[in-house]
Amino acid sequence: MRIVNLIENTEGHRGCAFAHGLAFYVETENHKLLVDLGPSDETIRNAEKLGIDLGLVDTVILSHGHYDHSGGIMAFSGINAGAVIYMQESAKEDYFADDGVNEGEERYKYIGIDKDIVSLPQIRMVRGDHPIDDELELFTVKERSHKLPFSNKRLLIRKNGEVVQDDFRHEHYLVIREKEKRILISGCAHNGILSILDAYQEKYGACPDAVISGFHLMKKAEYTDEERREVEDIGRELKKYPTMFYTCHCTGMPAYEIMKLAMGEQLHYVHSGDEISC
Repeated sequence: MRIVNLIENTEGHRGCAFAHGLAFYVETENHKLLVDLGPSDETIRNAEKLGIDLGLVDTVILSHGHYDHSGGIMAFSGINAGAVIYMQESAKEDYFADDGVNEGEERYKYIGIDKDIVSLPQIRMVRGDHPIDDELELFTVKERSHKLPFSNKRLLIRKNGEVVQDDFRHEHYLVIREKEKRILISGCAHNGILSILDAYQEKYGACPDAVISGFHLMKKAEYTDEERREVEDIGRELKKYPTMFYTCHCTGMPAYEIMKLAMGEQLHYVHSGDEISC
C-alpha cells in the first residue's frame, strides 16, 4: 500500500504547496483513491509535482462537509470525470465556524462545501456506514463515547433557520483492508478520535493497525490549563492502543508535541508531500 499526503498545513516535500486543509492519495491492490482534496486546486498541482496521475484515480472519499477538505473537488472533476466520489448526504448542509464577536466582522463564517459539488454526476451520496468492496468500507460514529473535544465546540450547522452545534453526522471514516492489516483514515476526527476508535472496535471487534487522522486540537490562542490536560489525556489514552498513529493538519504542532511526550514513536507527524510507510 502506498499513502502520500498531497497537502496539509505544514511544509514538507520540497516544492509542494502547504495550506490549511488535507488530502491523501492511496494506492491499494485494487484501487487508486483519494481521501479529501484539500482547500483548493493546489492539491492537483502538488500531485503533479509528486508524479501522481490523478486521472487514474477511481475512488474519492470526502471525509466530511468542510471547504478545506473539498476545495479541490471541482478542479479534480475537470481532469477525472469517472472517479466515484463518496460523501455523506448530510455533508451538503450549511456549516459554520463561530469566530466570536469582533468589531466589523461576521461572527459566523461559512465553512461548508461548494454547492456545485453536489451536482457532479459522479457523486455518490451515502447515509451512515457503507461497504464499497472487500477492500474499502466507510463507517460512522452513531453515539460518542467521550465528550466532544474542546476545539470542535465552535463548529456549527444551520438547522431550521438557526445556527446550532454541529452533530458531525456528516463525518465518516475509511477502513482499508490489506491482507491481515487494517488502516483507518479520518479527516479531522471531529467526533473525537477516542469515540471513533471505540466505534471502530464495536464494529470490527479489534483495533486498527494504523490510524491516519487530524485530531482537531488546534487553537489560535494558547491552551488553557484544562485544554492542555485534555490534550495530554488523549495522548495517554491513544498510547494504550496497539496502533501506529500518523497525524497532521488540524492537530496543530503544539498539540502534537504534547501528545508526542506521552506516545513517543507511536505518533508521527505527516507534512505536505510526505509518504507514509505503514
